[in-house]
Order: sequence, then C-alpha cells, then structure tokens
Amino acid sequence: MTDIIDTKTIAQYTPEQRLRYLLQEIVQHKQIWILIDDDGCVMLNTEDEDCAPVWPSEAYAQAWATGEWADCQPKAIDLKTWHAKWTQGLEDDDVAIAVFPSEDEEGLVISAQELDFEIRTKSKSNH
Repeated sequence: MTDIIDTKTIAQYTPEQRLRYLLQEIVQHKQIWILIDDDGCVMLNTEDEDCAPVWPSEAYAQAWATGEWADCQPKAIDLKTWHAKWTQGLEDDDVAIAVFPSEDEEGLVISAQELDFEIRTKSKSNH
C-alpha cells in the first residue's frame, strides 16, 4: 500500500518538492500513473507546449479526474514500458511531461528525456 501524504501537505509542496515526491514513488513502486480516456493519454496544454501529466499513485491521478476530466481513468505504466516506449514516443511527438500537477494545474514541465534521466538517477541512488 502506498504511503499517501495527506493532500493538505502535498498542496503546500513547491513544484520541485512535488517532483522529488513523484520520483521517490515511481522508483519505489516501479510505475508511473497517467489518466486515459477514449482517445488515449490525457494531455494538457501550456502556452508553449503539449504535456502528458503524470502522477505518483492511482489515488492522486484519480483525485485529479474531476470536472472535464471526470470520465478519465487512472492507468499505471510499469517503468520498463515507460523507458522502452513512452520516453522516445513523447520526445518524437514533441510532448513534454507535466510533473504531478496540482489541482489548479500548476506544476513543473520537463522533457520526457529529463524525467527518464531523473528516474534512472534516483533508481541508482536508492540501491
């Protein structure tokens, strides 16, 4: 079972703290959570780029699936699949990563390659 930090605590996290928490959970559980709908992975748009939002757990992804996203379902992607298919696929499609966005859609936006690097670095430091 995931140790979910209460939402009030998470709500006070800076975007950098949210990234650290996301990485910790991804490495511990060896999976990344996205939201999907009938068209595939849910996308967000910033002023500059298209982004695929990712979350550290099913509960956080589900909590985000409200309003216009209410029909979306959380989906786990194991790290092997993420490294093998998603990173390059997102890069090829010029899609960035929205890191564990808050309910007001605030958060860091990084490249898929950068997230991959951070996951691999965190994995090595945990062993």
